Amino acid sequence: MGRTSNARQRLIEAIGSLIWVGSYGSTSIDDICAKAGVKKGSFYYFFESKADLAIAAIDAEWQLRRVELDAIFSPVVPPLERFQRLADFVYKSQHDANQKFGCVLGCPLFALGAEISTQEIKLQKKIEEILNFKRMYFEYAIRDAHATGLIHAPDAAEKARLLFTFYQGLLTEARIRNDLEVFRDAGRGTLQLLGVSVVREAA
Repeated sequence: MGRTSNARQRLIEAIGSLIWVGSYGSTSIDDICAKAGVKKGSFYYFFESKADLAIAAIDAEWQLRRVELDAIFSPVVPPLERFQRLADFVYKSQHDANQKFGCVLGCPLFALGAEISTQEIKLQKKIEEILNFKRMYFEYAIRDAHATGLIHAPDAAEKARLLFTFYQGLLTEARIRNDLEVFRDAGRGTLQLLGVSVVREAA
């Protein structure tokens, strides 16, 4: 048997960091191959296009994030506590990325989606699919909070959409300002949008 190549995985990791720190449009296949240490011929062996590689990269990242989100939004965790755990997790993830890359990066899916939504439809659809999955975590937690009387949110889907937009807005602003402290408002803002009183928040 021949030596097993990890070229495909290196390409996936390379494009993930390049387009998150930079942009999809400014990242060429040559850039990706150089960072991955992979020949261009090998790139086309695994992927037909840059878009196909990007889809594979965000799908691989999503599989990892799903495990983390499953734990954060576990039904055994009190509904409102899930949102605080999420805020803490996202802040730490963004802080770690800032330490590694030297800038605040925000949500890679939103950054990429905003850039390519009118150009790479297949890639846009994959991003939309994953964002919809993420929003469902919010919806289930809101449904549980409503069912237990913690909040009044009979339309959990709509409340989840608004809250998810708030979260992504903070991350996008943090990236624009290159200031992670913008995201400090996530926990308190979440409770306010859910209609949780200050008294209950402090309890």
